[in-house]
Amino acid sequence: MTSMLREIRNVRQVPGELRRRWFTSDSMDLIIWIDEDEGPAQLQLCYDKGRRRLERALTWQRDVGYKHTAVDDGEIGNGRYKSTPILVADGGFNGERVAKLFTRDGGHLPADIVDFVTARINEFGLPSPLPSLTAPTVSPHN
Repeated sequence: MTSMLREIRNVRQVPGELRRRWFTSDSMDLIIWIDEDEGPAQLQLCYDKGRRRLERALTWQRDVGYKHTAVDDGEIGNGRYKSTPILVADGGFNGERVAKLFTRDGGHLPADIVDFVTARINEFGLPSPLPSLTAPTVSPHN
């Protein structure tokens, strides 16, 4: 089993989109989109790869924000053909666990990518702040 992320060379690039770099291991895939300044600009980290019905994806885009999804692998059974895998809604994100998995598999990647991915994992894993209970309220009668 290969747990260290390794880069796939000659990744197909989509005209008009940011350049992509793709890293893979037996348990995760990491796609990083690179901006015009050669820095990481967005990501998709798929983890628990190969664990039937357990694979998840954390996606972050600058103008869109975060999305955490499950990967429906397209396996139908009943002798039917396999469908194309798709991302479907999924709750629960264990940021601490995902950070450990990424550190295990990706700690040797270029420092800017490691820092970028780690920051996105940690940022998404933080609880959302609740509004202040002492904030002024607006009366519906004003």
